[in-house]
Amino acid sequence: MILGSSSATPIFHRNPTSQILNINEKLLMIDCGEGTQQQMLRYGIKYHKIDHIFISHLHGDHFFGLVGLISSMHLNGRTKPLNLFCPTELKEILDLQFKHSGTIIKFPIEYYFTNTNQSEMILETNDLFVETIVLNHRIPCTGFLFKQKLKLRKIIKAKAEELKIPTQYFPLIKRGIDYEDIEGVMHKAIDLTTDPDVPKTYAYCSDTVADASYLEQLQGIDTLYHESTFMHDMIDRAKETFHTTAYEAAEIAKNNGIKKLLIGHFSARYRDLTPLLLEAREVFPETYLANEGETFMI
Repeated sequence: MILGSSSATPIFHRNPTSQILNINEKLLMIDCGEGTQQQMLRYGIKYHKIDHIFISHLHGDHFFGLVGLISSMHLNGRTKPLNLFCPTELKEILDLQFKHSGTIIKFPIEYYFTNTNQSEMILETNDLFVETIVLNHRIPCTGFLFKQKLKLRKIIKAKAEELKIPTQYFPLIKRGIDYEDIEGVMHKAIDLTTDPDVPKTYAYCSDTVADASYLEQLQGIDTLYHESTFMHDMIDRAKETFHTTAYEAAEIAKNNGIKKLLIGHFSARYRDLTPLLLEAREVFPETYLANEGETFMI
């Protein structure tokens, strides 16, 4: 779900950048701009469901909401750890804020500092891998690549019912172990199952000038979110500020076998976002605006 899509400042009912990624009802937050808490309340996102937060860089529109969010988690009695993947300096910023407000956070914050010189795998769970994407911005900045793990094979229910296979055998069959029925007949696991779903991939490319340095990681992914701060008639301004145009984001999607493109981080100069969408769709038709409150299936 998109919680914010504005660059630099909140304007035209657009909030600074933040997203929620839902993987099997486990919520991950990507960036936390000003007003993110209000957006969570508006769209029914529960604080306690978020265990992992990823901060791309230390421009305020990507992390100014974090102090308030952590404080609210604290006030609402959170005790379980919060895992924070972020630039090294963010710990100093948060520590200073909590020190001078006399706040002693009641739950552990586990910091995992991102390396802006090379891509690294920073998280592995039962469901996914997360890698950093080294971007080219005015200050050190990383994007994030979320790669779903391959699931087990799926039981063919009709065959399982026909053979009266007890459900406790299902996990073994899914792992490729053949099933022997009560008459001693062996049934191949591969004949009792179908292939699992193809793992999904999502790349989040925060602020960056468009260049070739990070494209290899984007090859063939399912959904790409790419900042598109300006239209292409502002290409000189985009390069000057280390940002990307909607046209450039669409070129990246087109040339790298990407299935769906989401564009966001829109400049305050654009009240109407339709021209940015049309510019991108001329190059890559499967482009969508990352509008607040919208949910996209990957």
